[in-house]
Amino acid sequence: MAVMRTTNASVDRRALQRRVVRVLALGQVLGGLGVGATLALGALLVTEVSGSSAWSGMAATMNTLGAALLAVPLARLAQARGRRISLSTGALTAVAGAAVTIGAAVLGSFPVLLGGLALLGAGSALNLQSRFAATDLAADDTRARDLSLVVWSTTVGAVLGPNLFEPGELIGRALGLPPLTGGFVIALAAQSVGALVYLTALRPDPLLLAAADGEAAGRDRPSPGGGLAVLRSSAPARRAVLTVALSHATMVALMSMTPVHLSGHGASLSVVGLTISLHVAGMYALSPVFGRFADRAGRRPVILAGQAMFVAALVLAWLGAGSPVAVTAALVLLGLGWSASTVAGSALMAEAVPAPDRPKLQGVSDLLMNLAGAAGGALAGPVLALIGFDGLSAALLVLVAAVVLSHRGGAQRDARPDPPALGGGAR
Repeated sequence: MAVMRTTNASVDRRALQRRVVRVLALGQVLGGLGVGATLALGALLVTEVSGSSAWSGMAATMNTLGAALLAVPLARLAQARGRRISLSTGALTAVAGAAVTIGAAVLGSFPVLLGGLALLGAGSALNLQSRFAATDLAADDTRARDLSLVVWSTTVGAVLGPNLFEPGELIGRALGLPPLTGGFVIALAAQSVGALVYLTALRPDPLLLAAADGEAAGRDRPSPGGGLAVLRSSAPARRAVLTVALSHATMVALMSMTPVHLSGHGASLSVVGLTISLHVAGMYALSPVFGRFADRAGRRPVILAGQAMFVAALVLAWLGAGSPVAVTAALVLLGLGWSASTVAGSALMAEAVPAPDRPKLQGVSDLLMNLAGAAGGALAGPVLALIGFDGLSAALLVLVAAVVLSHRGGAQRDARPDPPALGGGAR
């Protein structure tokens, strides 16, 4: 990894970390606006260009696939050039995706549209990497909190983005663009500003600075091999990655089938929208609370608390599948369980390996997380058709059990992290 050649002793680490978190939070808000503004439009645009609603699911599929495929290259770029270059490159890739998507709508080209939507997945990939960037210089007693604050900032974009449909259409008409493309103009602008923020404000680079500290101390040098080699070498890292991936799969599987289930039982679109909105609020709104709890009580207790919320959500959805109120409550619990498990699992992952190895591990984690989510969403449909929403809820308890069992007897020293070496280290 290229490292800074300057002396780091004079750097006020906590002040710099506070500024890094603010920059990352602003980038998350801008990225969230871009993702939120195009979330529903993608499926509608795919239907419009392809001429068939049967293809509408390809919008989410291509976005998830793009995020998965770009996770490892962006992580490698972070390891080689730092977070500043990696995050700004991810934002610019999303800008290119928005531009390609708009061009595909103008041309009426379905294959080009799918390619543009895949490139837009870079927005999701950089949002995932941002939460880890918040841990590069974090102290042990604030690592989970700093990570959770960056996760929480996604709430702003997630809430505001979907409400920009009408303003986006006005912008699109003013520019002479086809219907349903205005939101992508907003995404292009938001990600462009985000790239500028990362390029100009992430100085000094937090990852390069952490790596320079480790090398100055004569330790924390990059290990040979890629992310999978790092994953094989650390049991805490494997538990953390498994937690994040299976928690994401559980959440996506149940959440993606909820609108289908509620609509099929006569619920209005307003009820469906409210249910999903409350679920998203559960995912992000309390993440700082879980982050602070993870710093004080330890990563493992918060992970297990998240899995307990998953159990409550799945049992409620299983037994109350016929009640919209019960399903809505289950979705809120599902979001809270995802938040607790993801925040604490990500914090555990960040401290499981030395700083120079974190980007490699995080890239593999983001890849597996996206693939697990895609698999969960893809398999949930056939399962719903075979055994219903209640059966799907009961079946997902198997994933929760796998996470809980992986942590049973694994109360290694993550309950209260030991004082780290400079730049972090495996414990």
